[in-house]
Amino acid sequence: MNIILDLLLLLLIISYSYLESLVKLFIPRRRKSVAGEIVLITGAGHGIGRLTAYEFAKRKSRLVLWDINKPGVEETAAECRKLGATVHAYVVDCSNREEIYSAVAQVKKEVGDVSILVNNAGAIYPADLLSTKDEEIAKTFEVNILGHFWITKALLPSMMQRNYGHIVTVASVCGHGVIPYLIPYCSSKFAAVGFHRALTAELEALGKTGIKTSCLCPVFVNTGFTKNPSTRLWPVLETDDVARSLIDGILTNKKMIFVPSYLSISLTLERFLPERALATLSRIQNIRFEAVVGHKTKTH
Repeated sequence: MNIILDLLLLLLIISYSYLESLVKLFIPRRRKSVAGEIVLITGAGHGIGRLTAYEFAKRKSRLVLWDINKPGVEETAAECRKLGATVHAYVVDCSNREEIYSAVAQVKKEVGDVSILVNNAGAIYPADLLSTKDEEIAKTFEVNILGHFWITKALLPSMMQRNYGHIVTVASVCGHGVIPYLIPYCSSKFAAVGFHRALTAELEALGKTGIKTSCLCPVFVNTGFTKNPSTRLWPVLETDDVARSLIDGILTNKKMIFVPSYLSISLTLERFLPERALATLSRIQNIRFEAVVGHKTKTH
């Protein structure tokens, strides 16, 4: 009898959730203030990380910027200071666990407890599997997912103590679908999406609903890490557009941030397509970028 009541409750919740989503299409979501919040952004010396730092700086957040590239992170910090933000820049290798733990301890001592974490640092090596070096595979996972574990583990205790914070995972459309010549990258981004979803569920199970989570999943972004990307069906995004979508998602506590937003519909439809149709769709998309194939750089 209890299972029947539970199923009826589930149907009511599903109906209510769809109705709520429909209403929210016509009512602007309330945006929270991030003024004065201590925001740590990894990979802040370039691309999405840099532009996201600018967005937080405009909103008067206190910024902690990490990057392995010293000139890059210092340039980002200087620009954020011009926007009126208080900034602390650190050179940190997000593939090195001990360096991460040491940097977190330094941040806590010099700045305070981080309330918003943006796990953005990433690594990508476009190549077929046999042309990908072992150390490149290891580095991809160390930066794209293991680093998320170490940073989050180090910062989460203070968030849990206050039941307050926001953890942002920068993933990719490659965390939901696969692209040839990006096997380690796709695998690491599937792991990042899984990390976000599992962390979200665990925080809810622990009753720590004051700690929000978001996951960014854009298509190809023109950051320079992937050379000459193009596709028939998806746009190649500019970093400022992605950063604006990300900050909007954070301010509205959106759990999954797809860029462009219609990507969520496309991915849902793909789940119902037969394998042959998916192969045809892949040919129609004609995703192309420079990759090492057979130990030679080609556009594929």
